[in-house]
Amino acid sequence: MNKLQIVINVILVAAVAALFAIIYNNDKSATEEVVSPVAQSDVIPVAYLNVDSLLTNYTFAQEASEKLMKKQEDARLKMNTKLRSFQNEVADFQYKLENHGFLSRERAEQAQQKLAKKEQELQELEAKLTQDIMLENQKLNLQLADSLTNFLKEFNADGRYHVILSNTAKDNVLMAAEQYDITDEVVSGLNARCKK
Repeated sequence: MNKLQIVINVILVAAVAALFAIIYNNDKSATEEVVSPVAQSDVIPVAYLNVDSLLTNYTFAQEASEKLMKKQEDARLKMNTKLRSFQNEVADFQYKLENHGFLSRERAEQAQQKLAKKEQELQELEAKLTQDIMLENQKLNLQLADSLTNFLKEFNADGRYHVILSNTAKDNVLMAAEQYDITDEVVSGLNARCKK
C-alpha cells in the first residue's frame, strides 16, 4: 500500500505540474499578445522647446532683459557716484588728519564717526539695490513663465501633445528629431500675442 500511495502521489504531482505548465503557457501567450511592440500610431505625442532660442527671440523676454539690464546699469551708476563721493571725503579726512587740519581730537573723531556712518549707509544702499534687482528679475521670470504657460495651454488646446519638454543648451533633451522641436512655432505665436 505504501508503494501504491507513492505512485499515486507522483502521478498527482506530475498532473499538477502539467496543469501549471499549461496555465503558465496560456498566460504567457496572452501577455505576449497584450505586450506587443508599440505601433507607430501608439507613440505618445511629445514636443520640446529650446528655451535659449525662446528667450533670444521672444519679444517680451528681450524687453524684460533690456529692462533688467537698464535697472542694473542705473544701480551701478548710482552706487559708483556715491562711492566716489565717499572716497573723496575719506581722502579729504586723511589729508586733514595728516596735516593737523582738525582743531581738536574731538572734531577728528566726529568726522571719523560721520564717515563710518556714511560707509554703513553705502553698504545698506548696495544691499537694497541688489535686492531690488533680484526682486525685479524674479518678477520678470514669473511673468515670462506665466506668459509661456498660458500660451502653451492655448497652443495645445487641441491636445496634440501629451508632453512638452523644455530644453536649455541640450540639458534635458539630449537627442530628438527636429520634427519635435516646436520652438519656432511657439515663438511666433508668443510674439504675435505680445504685439496685441
